[in-house]
Amino acid sequence: MSASAVFILDVKGKPLISRNYKGDIAMSEIEHFMPLLMQREEEGALAPLLSHGRVHFLWIKHSNLYLVATTLKNANASLVYSFLYKTVEVFSEYFKELEEESIRDNFVIVYELLDELMDFGFPQTTDSKILQEYITQQGNKLETAKSRVPPTVTNAVSWRSEGIKYKKNEVFIDVIESVNLLVNANGSVLLSEIVGTIKLKVFLSGMPELRLGLNDRVLFELTGLSGSKNKSVELEDVKFHQCVRLSRFDNDRTISFIPPDGDFELMSYRLSTQVKPLIWIESVIEKFSHSRVEIMVKAKGQFKKQSVANGVEISVPVPSDADSPKFKTSVGSAKYMPEKNVVIWSIKSFPGGKEYLMRAHFGLPSVEKEEVEGRPPIGVKFEIPYFTVSGIQVRYMKIIEKSGYQALPWVRYITQSGDYQLRTS
Repeated sequence: MSASAVFILDVKGKPLISRNYKGDIAMSEIEHFMPLLMQREEEGALAPLLSHGRVHFLWIKHSNLYLVATTLKNANASLVYSFLYKTVEVFSEYFKELEEESIRDNFVIVYELLDELMDFGFPQTTDSKILQEYITQQGNKLETAKSRVPPTVTNAVSWRSEGIKYKKNEVFIDVIESVNLLVNANGSVLLSEIVGTIKLKVFLSGMPELRLGLNDRVLFELTGLSGSKNKSVELEDVKFHQCVRLSRFDNDRTISFIPPDGDFELMSYRLSTQVKPLIWIESVIEKFSHSRVEIMVKAKGQFKKQSVANGVEISVPVPSDADSPKFKTSVGSAKYMPEKNVVIWSIKSFPGGKEYLMRAHFGLPSVEKEEVEGRPPIGVKFEIPYFTVSGIQVRYMKIIEKSGYQALPWVRYITQSGDYQLRTS
């Protein structure tokens, strides 16, 4: 059992649009949703699932809208939430911004989409590229399109249309890793993890089958490749696009799939291994006679010398009543942003192994405020191309298509900062 009905409500809880899929729950039940939400909010016990009698409300908030699904007991909650988030994604691709105004301006298309996205409470076609083939944004085309539903919708490969042709067949693979790091004031690493995604941009003709090989530790152990010469990584929390044959991956760790056309995220993964901080920050704060403060920040690139971090931004918190800023940097530039109470030190290019300094001087009318406010951590943003901190590698990409054409795979590696924070003493 899944969703009985789906509602889109405005910020006050008034229904803008709804679709009843099963008819087993009265549509008037939605009137209980907002009072329940407000009551739970006041009690400090807000939850993503609210109940009124036998009826359950599964909801998410996006911008100034609530998307709510009603259901009875024994529903597959994770399926319903996945559907609500997918609905947001589809509407956002159709209307650029999903908000109250875009719903009011596109009632006809929203109804058409709700009809195609779900059937009798179960998700159906949720790929926006396929939906755009027969639900267009020109209202006069909606009726004529109904008679010519593309075969993709009823095909086993619902994410790719037949008959795609390109003069040049290419696949671009982006391996992007974000480093999440939290370091406490005495320099101990409290949190360290890598969150990775593999994104593809596919320009291939026909219905090709792709096979992607990674230096996956489990695969190496299965095939007897594990050893000192073969560096491997142990992937955790692996999530795949629906095109990947999961049974094949479970059996022999082969990532085999018929890809969607264009851009899509093939997979995501996580590694909870201890990561050496790529950019290490040390800071010293000196106060002088309750009237001024000096901040010295040292940044060191702790990655290999042949790599370069681009677009480095180091956010250094300052007291909210600081004024009269003066800066001196060994590289890059510093800018005071009083609305955020931070100094942003920008370094366009930061090679590995290098060490740079920034000094900031501020007038300080009162020092008492900082004791009340506390001191937020220093945040760091960066991007290091041609480098993965985990050591993951694309070992091969095989492209098989019945016409036998040759295709070029291109691979690019990027490491970037995620939630990267260093606390100061």
